[in-house]
Amino acid sequence: MDHSEAVATGVANGAAIDVRGVHKTYRGGVQALRGVDLFVKHGEIFGLLGPNGAGKSTLVKILMTVISPSRAEGTFLGGPVGYKGTLGRVGYLPEHHRFPDYLTGGQVLDFFGAMSGVPARERKRRAGPLLELVGMSDWAKKRVKSYSKGMRQRVGIAQALMNDPDIVVLDEPTDGVDPVGRRDIRNVLQRLKEEGKTVFLNSHLLSELEMVCDRVAIMVQGKVASQGTIDELTRDGRRYEIDLAYETETAGRHFAGMLTGGTEATQGAIVRVSAMPELEAGVERGVLILRTTEPEKVQPVLDEIRRRGLTIRSVRQVRPSLEDLFMRAVTDPATGETLAPGAAKKSRRGNGGGA
Repeated sequence: MDHSEAVATGVANGAAIDVRGVHKTYRGGVQALRGVDLFVKHGEIFGLLGPNGAGKSTLVKILMTVISPSRAEGTFLGGPVGYKGTLGRVGYLPEHHRFPDYLTGGQVLDFFGAMSGVPARERKRRAGPLLELVGMSDWAKKRVKSYSKGMRQRVGIAQALMNDPDIVVLDEPTDGVDPVGRRDIRNVLQRLKEEGKTVFLNSHLLSELEMVCDRVAIMVQGKVASQGTIDELTRDGRRYEIDLAYETETAGRHFAGMLTGGTEATQGAIVRVSAMPELEAGVERGVLILRTTEPEKVQPVLDEIRRRGLTIRSVRQVRPSLEDLFMRAVTDPATGETLAPGAAKKSRRGNGGGA
């Protein structure tokens, strides 16, 4: 696909990033990426997560043309993967960035703005508001060597915005940042989204991603295991949990009478509730779990619980967290063991190892 075709494709499907079949094999047969498919919409906050060695940084480096893929198809900001002409529209904060200690915060922005081709007048106009945006105005004339790790991260985000990019690629932007700083950075990201910019985040802080991202992708051993909105990815795991008090023998008999199979093998097993037999249910540590998202289907069960004289401690609607999704993605369903960290090694026949 040439540049003009790529631009037309990117505009047509509304994609900031639309890559397919991205492979990267390093010397020694280490397959860092094994056919990555990723779609990021214009104007959304997108989170990329995965364990160490999953290939996240390799993918980012390919998008930023730092390294070349073994093979890849698709577009980045409408240009073919690896096309350097799109980089002027990208703001980038790498994970292990180093700013010269002798520069001030204002000079860092001026320097990297110049590196991005921003005219001097524009650099001067943008620096102040950007430092204010990240809460570093009072430190604009102080040298970087006096900054904490969190302050360097804040200035790093500001420098990534100096060229007024269409997409901002941030690798671990809240690393070393205290809770107040993380909240401030979340606010900055929301503002960027409101301005129509695309934000691409690579982070290990799952709670941060869950609060701010429109969609996420989970990478495991060089592949994307799942991607979508949090609601889409958690749809199958959403449920109602009813915490009951049935410690006495009588209450236990009443509870068992509600369930198919009585008291046998209820812990962790799929059971049915007589009041709503079409629902799958389960029992875990005294909690009745109803696998539904429809509140009207829960009411007959609550009515039967009360009719049997059982005590309801609480009723709560639950969905899996991003951490739950992450742990499910990195767990081998056959063994229940966590998958080994790092990329898969290429076999002698040229086929990848297991994912």
